[in-house]
Amino acid sequence: MRWLRLWDADSMADDVTTSGRTGTARPAAAAVAPVPRRWLVQEVWLVFALSLGASGLRALIHLIADLTSGAPLNAQTALLNGSQAPGRPWLDLGLQLTSLALGVVPVLLVLHFLSRSGDGPDGIGLDARQPVRDALRGMGLAAVVGGSGLLFYLAAHATGVNLTVVPEALPHAWWRYPVLVLSALQNAVLEEVLVAGYLLIRLRRLGWSDNRSLLASAILRGSYHLYQGFGGFLGNVVMGLVFGRLFQRWGRTGPLIVAHFLMDLVAFVGYALLAGHVSWLPSAG
Repeated sequence: MRWLRLWDADSMADDVTTSGRTGTARPAAAAVAPVPRRWLVQEVWLVFALSLGASGLRALIHLIADLTSGAPLNAQTALLNGSQAPGRPWLDLGLQLTSLALGVVPVLLVLHFLSRSGDGPDGIGLDARQPVRDALRGMGLAAVVGGSGLLFYLAAHATGVNLTVVPEALPHAWWRYPVLVLSALQNAVLEEVLVAGYLLIRLRRLGWSDNRSLLASAILRGSYHLYQGFGGFLGNVVMGLVFGRLFQRWGRTGPLIVAHFLMDLVAFVGYALLAGHVSWLPSAG
């Protein structure tokens, strides 16, 4: 049994060397190495080239097409949630859910990058530490920004600088409203995590001032709404300035996600219920 005692002694020595005390050895937590600046720049460009930056470029091209179509902007429509397989409701549902699921992949990607650089989801306030405060702030923000945003849209449409925005034209199937709820949630999480949280954190790490970062974030937010017209662009730039500044002050995306979700939910479901029944709401044909 002498070999067994020798093996046990060697194991004890290894444990002391590895963990500083006897017992089961545990690997020490690895320190997060600083990410080189060049990598951060490439990371930001790649994230937005795969997501909302690409959407901004497409929106610009759509706006150019609308401006050169020969018809006034307010005589054209911008559809937000439409059927993807008309006349085939189950296939349509499958495509809707697939689009929604793929739409959150950029969020998972930036959370991965944030975790690798030592920030993590809590670094942008994407956690459950302040649920009540986040909810109350979000509801208040939704009431103020959502109400003023609706008035701004109606004014922009009336002056002819905005398309008629059609928030939904889904088939009257059982899944219509659940899909609208999921669409509102996806929009909120995608935009606030990427444009408010991730981008502002990354630009700060790259040495940008808060004001310069805020302006870049707001312009990006406006860019991927260009397909709605100049009103959609300007309204979302203003929203980006408000949301971005609040993130810089609070350090939390939670309230912004709540506010964005509620605004989109009211827009999508409200349009589905009111379109064609009230005279003040522009609607398609």
